[in-house]
Amino acid sequence: MPHIPRTAAVSTLVATALAAGLLVATTSSASADQVRVHDIQGTTRLSPLAGQQVSDVRGIVTGVRGYGSKGFWIQDTAPDDDRATSEGVFVYTSSTPTVKPGDAVLVSGTVTEYVPGGAASGNQSLTQITKPTVTVESSGNALPAPVAIGARSVPATYAPKGDPAAGNSVNGLPLKPRSYALDLYESLEGMNVTVGSARVVGATDPYNELWVTVKPHESATRRGGALYGSYDSQNTGRLQIQQLAPVSEQPFPKADVGDTLTGATEGPLDFNQFGGYTLTARELGKVVPQGKGKGLQRERTRPQRAGELAVATYNVENLDPGDPQSKFDALASGVVTNLATPDIVALEEIQDDNGAKNDGTVSAAATLKKFTDAIVAAGGPRYAWRSVDPENNKDGGEPGGNIRQVFLFNPERVSFTDRAAGDATTPTGVVRVGKRAALTHSPGRIAPADSAWTNSRKPLAGEFSFRGKPVIVVANHFASKGGDESLTSHHQPPVRSSETQRVRQAEAVNSFVQEVRETQRDADVLVVGDINDFEFSATTKALEKGGALRAGIKTLPRAERYSYVFQGNSQVLDQILVSPGVGRFRYDSVHVNAEFAEQNSDHDPQVVRFRP
Repeated sequence: MPHIPRTAAVSTLVATALAAGLLVATTSSASADQVRVHDIQGTTRLSPLAGQQVSDVRGIVTGVRGYGSKGFWIQDTAPDDDRATSEGVFVYTSSTPTVKPGDAVLVSGTVTEYVPGGAASGNQSLTQITKPTVTVESSGNALPAPVAIGARSVPATYAPKGDPAAGNSVNGLPLKPRSYALDLYESLEGMNVTVGSARVVGATDPYNELWVTVKPHESATRRGGALYGSYDSQNTGRLQIQQLAPVSEQPFPKADVGDTLTGATEGPLDFNQFGGYTLTARELGKVVPQGKGKGLQRERTRPQRAGELAVATYNVENLDPGDPQSKFDALASGVVTNLATPDIVALEEIQDDNGAKNDGTVSAAATLKKFTDAIVAAGGPRYAWRSVDPENNKDGGEPGGNIRQVFLFNPERVSFTDRAAGDATTPTGVVRVGKRAALTHSPGRIAPADSAWTNSRKPLAGEFSFRGKPVIVVANHFASKGGDESLTSHHQPPVRSSETQRVRQAEAVNSFVQEVRETQRDADVLVVGDINDFEFSATTKALEKGGALRAGIKTLPRAERYSYVFQGNSQVLDQILVSPGVGRFRYDSVHVNAEFAEQNSDHDPQVVRFRP
């Protein structure tokens, strides 16, 4: 899926709930004799003192961050008896703080609600004190004992339903930390917390963060992840882990899914744009690889047998000739070794010949030559390819990159049926040739003028022949989930705005498959690619409508149904769907990327084998 640009550190805090119209500012000032941290945090997600000046708020510094969103956390050592009110709060300084953990301080400033990503993101807000003046009363004090976050303390239900009168927002609802996981985390916002030994469910990423679960048995996959199996199974035990120490001073550990973060990980509980509630570790545990120290292994599928046709799909993540040769070699090795050289490989995110340089180039011949050469060097066959160049900057993705789908095929095993190759704007249709359904353009694009494909990749259809039997393959890369609200949104359930376009895309592809089947009822049709949606989604249901297709990944055991890992959830984005004419088939989601800190792509390839 296309990537949303992101920096390693959260951007400067400039948006507040005041600017978003979520709160009403006041000019009153709260008395120092009355205001404690729990008074600032209140019993809902929004501070009752937002917009007010507070003076001499007492606390012990529990963590200091000198990069990104610069500031420090304080925690009151005289808590109230209300579980809903946090005793910690973030103090935003904008410059490197001069305090250190263990300092007893008095903080004066303005209470604000900052919405990471801005109000339009739907994210919850972070309560903080801004424009502070700080007085250090003493140093070297013991830190408040951390609150343990564990399997018993985190509720099984993720979040309450939002208030319909407030646009399904939970912001104004009283926190119920014993009933809802998000309420528990909010009630601990800014406090010193700890996680014991926990399984890694999201590998270390380029931004030096990973995900763990505090619930060892929650939705466990066969390889150690946490399966995202429905919109109601958000996996409440997931928690993001970062560290307070800069990586220049303390390297962040490399962890794969299924490894264990052992010992105690302790620090303030933050909330950010890229994952929601995050333990910012002052003390970080040690990563121990799974499998008796051998670590997670990349899977290998079995080779197809003589009479089997193997069709795969692989999102190669914005591949272009400017990428290092090592990426080409690693992806090529994956095709040869891990995918066992499929007969047909549908590639997604093949960029043009100069990558993201935005100069009108649309050809990808150099990209494909470099990739197919690398496959030969890895011991694979000399794949041929077919594709249709897109119109410049009309298919979304990285500007200037012109990503597209491409068919690779092994001419020693399968042939491509060329029929008046289409262009970017000419649709392919279905006709009868003898007793068989055939494409008017092969390769060709499906309904490229349909508004469902605006700023998105158009499906690529191709006609193949295996042992004299025709097979039609449709390669897809549906619209991304960019713009959808996160699971930690203040709207519950979160708004999935991008789904509308994908459902329309699925309906267009389903109509095309139905047209093929009306021409030849038993036609072998495969719809493959980065569908960018789950096997239980409305998108997949629209593809399957009327029995035209069947999602192959649903034939796998539930614990193996995933191709992507996002925020600690192992989930389906990549799919192969088959028409009834295909008959019996074997499906495999080949886990080689998504669970690993070292990735060649962020997607796992899929492969299906059958006898046409």
